[in-house]
Amino acid sequence: MTMGEYAREYGDRLTDALVQHLRIVGVTLLISIVLALVLTLVIIRFKRLSAIVVRLLGGVYAIPSLALFSLLIPFTGIGEPTAIIVLVAYNQFLLIRNFIAGLDGVDPGVIEAAVGCGMSRMRLLLTVRLPLAFPVMLAGVHLSIISTIGIATIAAAIGAGGIGKLLFEGMRTRNTAKILWGTVLAGGLAIVANFLLLFLEKISGKRLHYNG
Repeated sequence: MTMGEYAREYGDRLTDALVQHLRIVGVTLLISIVLALVLTLVIIRFKRLSAIVVRLLGGVYAIPSLALFSLLIPFTGIGEPTAIIVLVAYNQFLLIRNFIAGLDGVDPGVIEAAVGCGMSRMRLLLTVRLPLAFPVMLAGVHLSIISTIGIATIAAAIGAGGIGKLLFEGMRTRNTAKILWGTVLAGGLAIVANFLLLFLEKISGKRLHYNG
């Protein structure tokens, strides 16, 4: 069966796999970004704590995904919940590292000038530090999205579904069309996401330069 024949006969399966994959990625990113932002704001005041947290998260990120999935299965079972927990854990390293780097990279002179103008700590964060740190923070989100798309494919091995399900089923049944469609969808999704994020980073960088 060719890819075209498979698409005509099982187009709904391809659509369902793509939608499920996008849902896993979307939920993961929403939780990841909110959690990382909260954690960053809590630890950013303490340099030593920030370094320790980033190192610990780097250790978690170094664990192979299948191993981490296996560790959680006895507690959270198989399926999407376990996949999302693992993906969120992986994302914390990429996001918090870049969030801290972005906030720490703001010119101290700009911060001093804002404080001299009587800005409160919260207003300084919202109107000065976060906007100036946004390009670096967005780069972390970029890495997180691409990483999530890839690892979510592997999560099909524990019953999470998505595009990875096509790949694993194709390999198990030696269905070349399924394997190719899984590869095309996973690769295409990553390429499109990468292109859009690079475009956003370019725009944010130009806007920051213009405002500066």
